[in-house]
Amino acid sequence: MTRSFPKPLGTIAILLSGLSLVLGGATAALAQMDSEVESAMASGSVGEQADGYLGFAKAPDGTLKAKVDAINIKRREAYTKVAQTKNVPIEAFAVSIGCNTLGNLKPGRVYSIAKGVWAAKGAAPIALPSQCGN
Repeated sequence: MTRSFPKPLGTIAILLSGLSLVLGGATAALAQMDSEVESAMASGSVGEQADGYLGFAKAPDGTLKAKVDAINIKRREAYTKVAQTKNVPIEAFAVSIGCNTLGNLKPGRVYSIAKGVWAAKGAAPIALPSQCGN
């Protein structure tokens, strides 16, 4: 039986099928996180966003901002490569990765679903936004 998804879910399903392809690039970006970025994530100053990129829950200093910006650039490069092969918009693919990342976030880490609104992940699953297919 062929399963038909509503348009947003179908798009998310297609985009997530490219997840394994982007993991290599995203893993490389994550591997480049140094102790300052990791410490900022552990302390709640930096967190994951629903758009697939890292963001700042607290104002960063210049060095931290530059390091996070460099990670986000690497993520965008990886997202672009996969989105082009899937013939989907880069932003849509980035959101699909963001949804997956938020769904697997470690307790205690901060995240943002709405621009500028930050929360810490507890033991319960994060209530993902509608663009995640919920």
